[in-house]
Amino acid sequence: MSRTFYSLRYFNYRLWFVGALVANVGTWMQRVAQDWLVLAILPGGSGFAVGVVTGLQFLPMLVLSPYAGLLADRLDRRKMLIATQGSMGLLAAGLGALVLTDAAQLWHVYVFALLLGVAAALDSPVRQTFVAEMVPAADLPNAVGLNSTSFNAARLVGPGVAGLLIAAVGPGWIFVINAVSFAATIFSLTLMRTRELNALPHARRGRGQVREGIAYVRRRSDIVLILVVVGIVGAFGLNFQLTSAVMAREAFGLGAGEYGILGSILAVGSLSGALMAARRRNPRVGLVIASALAFGVTMGVQALMPTYELYALLCVPVGFFSLTMMTAANTTVQMSTEPAMRGRVMSLYMMVFLGTTPIGSPIVGWVAEAFGARWSVGIGAIASVLVAVAAAVWAKRTWRVEVHYSLLHRPHLVMDGPRERFAREAERVERDRTRSALAAQEARQGSETA
Repeated sequence: MSRTFYSLRYFNYRLWFVGALVANVGTWMQRVAQDWLVLAILPGGSGFAVGVVTGLQFLPMLVLSPYAGLLADRLDRRKMLIATQGSMGLLAAGLGALVLTDAAQLWHVYVFALLLGVAAALDSPVRQTFVAEMVPAADLPNAVGLNSTSFNAARLVGPGVAGLLIAAVGPGWIFVINAVSFAATIFSLTLMRTRELNALPHARRGRGQVREGIAYVRRRSDIVLILVVVGIVGAFGLNFQLTSAVMAREAFGLGAGEYGILGSILAVGSLSGALMAARRRNPRVGLVIASALAFGVTMGVQALMPTYELYALLCVPVGFFSLTMMTAANTTVQMSTEPAMRGRVMSLYMMVFLGTTPIGSPIVGWVAEAFGARWSVGIGAIASVLVAVAAAVWAKRTWRVEVHYSLLHRPHLVMDGPRERFAREAERVERDRTRSALAAQEARQGSETA
């Protein structure tokens, strides 16, 4: 089997991949429908209101993530996922019923967004760590990359289908379709062969376990640096739902179909990045910083594009670099964390990555209204470039990092710290000793023969 799809040889992961793919398509369809409902259909809707909805949806990450991570370290992760996925399906069905009966108001969307955020906050760290139960540790980078492939394959299909359905039947039925799609994930979880799952260590009950997770992260400067980078980029740069909506409607004067197409084109680049990530064995902090910088630069160029077609074309590299940064950060944190701490560490990672969105989204929405749609893209570009440059300078000074670039050899960009250089030097010394010993042995054998 190709290295890209290596994890699909495991029965449980195959079930998970297919079920998650169906549910992800429904989720992306709902995201587009929800934003368009707020921006263009409900009274009082605006770019700022879309930012508020997005913020409310991710606000629970800031409050609940540490405790959700502790639950992920303590409880049966498969059963927890069945509960959280079922809750999100019921919420989608409830909002769909309100929209179809013409009873939906803006405050209803706010409430459902907040409740969905609660369910997602409980779901996210469990879903992230459950991957390690389905595949061996050596295949974890591949499985994380394939998860991103599933997510972005759905992103490729979902927005375009949602745009067409909004134009044809309105957004209400899209919420119902999303509610049904969660059944695929629940069904795949119930069919799994539990005896084939890898038994990861569970945290024992005790006091101060959330503080223990925070203390663990504080001792890890590499994880802290990743959290800073993904937090800033997530807050100001990864607001594609909002920025695509305001760019399509206000900058180019287009409708729901063109808005959905932007999401699908963005997913082309993201899917390419996910497939590349699935082949990568050992992502490092340097890749996170480099991809964040490339993301900011390409996003800045995109903000200046004069036509819809050119703007859409730039969605491909923007999607590629954003996905490369996310998967490199996710895999680096997971693989470098002790298994018994992984749920709490990943919950802090998700809290920073997704929880900063409630802070960034309303700001980006306000920028769009006050200064124009293009500046809502531009602020993300500026923030991403600044945090990437600052992180690189800090790493160079603190870790004494050396940067090497080669056009002819892979990886093209390598950022080495003292630990990597010491390991290479130790390998070189050991190699020289082995050669010297072999040479001495051959010399003795030669003299004995003579």
